[in-house]
Amino acid sequence: MGAWKSTKARLAACTVAMLGSSLATAAGAADKPEKFTFLTNWYAEAEHGGFYQAIAKGLYRDAGLDVTIRMGGAQVNTMQLLAAGQADCMMGGDIQVMKAWENGVHAVTVAATFQKDPQVLIAHDDVKDVADMKTRTILIGTDAHTTYWPWAKSTFGFTDAQTRPYTFNIQPFVADRNIVQQGYLSSEPYSIQKAGVKTTVFLLADLGYPPYSETIICLDRTLQARKAAVAAFVKASMEGWKSYLADPAPADALIKKDNPNQTDDDLSHGVAQMKAMGIVTGGDAGRLGIGVITDARMKKTYDMLVANKLLDPAKVDVKQTYTTEFVKDLRVLP
Repeated sequence: MGAWKSTKARLAACTVAMLGSSLATAAGAADKPEKFTFLTNWYAEAEHGGFYQAIAKGLYRDAGLDVTIRMGGAQVNTMQLLAAGQADCMMGGDIQVMKAWENGVHAVTVAATFQKDPQVLIAHDDVKDVADMKTRTILIGTDAHTTYWPWAKSTFGFTDAQTRPYTFNIQPFVADRNIVQQGYLSSEPYSIQKAGVKTTVFLLADLGYPPYSETIICLDRTLQARKAAVAAFVKASMEGWKSYLADPAPADALIKKDNPNQTDDDLSHGVAQMKAMGIVTGGDAGRLGIGVITDARMKKTYDMLVANKLLDPAKVDVKQTYTTEFVKDLRVLP
């Protein structure tokens, strides 16, 4: 009997030890951050600051995520990479998503970091209003023809005859006062300023151009399979943006590591422009929170595309291209 009790005791002790080991393994697995890859739309810059800040401040880690930021670039087709499963979510724009649906790619906008698209038209300082540009040569990029240019023509009376290709070189503008060129709020206007040329800068969003920018986009299948991870990523990212605008230093160090071409001057100028123009915190974000998207705003963009024959309404239902689920209750207020 004594031997049996001894054997039973040893078995019980072994069982407890095995159970303890299993529980420890399960706890360790539960504590291990979930990997998540986010693809940006360009090389690292201030306009990506909130995402880098969420890494620098441990916000993603606190949310249970191990986030990798993968940079886009001039020759990177981000939507193609997303569709191929090379990222969990990507940075883009609502026009891009609506066009993706037209082409059979079921991408969904889940948050909008930029309440205003930073697209600008830059004129010399003798141009005082939009009407003055109707007699100028306007340099625009290829993408303009499927985004803002049809809207600008129908809104302001510009014509294709006055356009020339923009080669992402500011020298033609610097040399010719009759030229107007496209640009990005924090980029070309600053380069032109440093070249000693005075300008008038028109932010298209302030003139009625409706799209969001720097949006977070995921495939619909990702939203179904990894809903909790996407929710955690969105929340931590918006908290990252609030933190970045208050103190950009932690993120800036990571941005310069990823993109050594970015200087402290470039980064500080980018942050200053975003603050001054309300790019992140303006519009609905001021009362509903950073990252918010609304039904009314999405419909404006959709209607603009349809009106300018840039989207086939028979192929795209606007309500399938976005969801407010991940941002409507966040309330990460500026």
